[in-house]
Amino acid sequence: MLKIKDNADLKELEKFGFEEYNNGYSRKYSSGYETFINKLNREVFDLEITDTQIIMQEKVTRADDLIKTNLVEKVGE
Repeated sequence: MLKIKDNADLKELEKFGFEEYNNGYSRKYSSGYETFINKLNREVFDLEITDTQIIMQEKVTRADDLIKTNLVEKVGE
């Protein structure tokens, strides 16, 4: 699992196209996917959004820019 490093300022995410919401930051894609970051635990998720459900993806594939800038770290398995 990926998470934003504890010492990173979450406001930095706005430079990467993320918008702030009550419980996190989100960056939407035209293909029905979005990357979401939970404010409380800083976990990073890819979501697939359909007309009837939101599916959390096991593997984050849309955070390369955050990884390259060293904002995220891998935790757990």
